[in-house]
Amino acid sequence: MSDEPVEGGPLSIALLCFVVHRAMEDRVLSDLAAAGFDDITAAQARIFARIGPKGTRVGDLAEQARVTKQTAGFLVDQLERAGYVRREPDPTDARARLVVIAERGLAGVEVARRTEAAVQAEWTRHLGKRATDQLHASLTKLREITDPYR
Repeated sequence: MSDEPVEGGPLSIALLCFVVHRAMEDRVLSDLAAAGFDDITAAQARIFARIGPKGTRVGDLAEQARVTKQTAGFLVDQLERAGYVRREPDPTDARARLVVIAERGLAGVEVARRTEAAVQAEWTRHLGKRATDQLHASLTKLREITDPYR
C-alpha cells in the first residue's frame, strides 16, 4: 500500500485503521511463531481473539468475525486439535457449548499481549505521548458508534 492519496484525496480513516491493524496482526503472528506457536493462522487468530473470558458460542464467534457458522466451526475445530481451545457445556443452556481458551491458548495470549504492548510503545515513541493519547481517545469515542460488540 502506498501513502499516495486515493483519487486525489487523503486515505480514509477506515483504510488507515486497517493498515495499522494489519501491522499489529502481522507482528503478533510473527512473535507467536517465534515463540513456538507457529501453527496458528491469521483466520484462526481472528476467531480466537473473539473468545470471551468465560467462553463464547461458535455462532457468536461467527457473527463477530463476520464469517459463516460453518467457517467458524471449522476454525474452532482446528484450534481445538492444536490445543488452543476446548469446548465446554454452556452453564446457561444445556444444549449449547462454549469455546473456551485452553492452557496452550493462554500461553499464546501472554506472547500476544507482550507484543501488543511493545508495538504500542514503538508507536507512542513515533507519534509522541500526547498524539497517541489523542488518537486513543478519538478512536475510543468513535467506537461508541461503530462497535456493536462493545
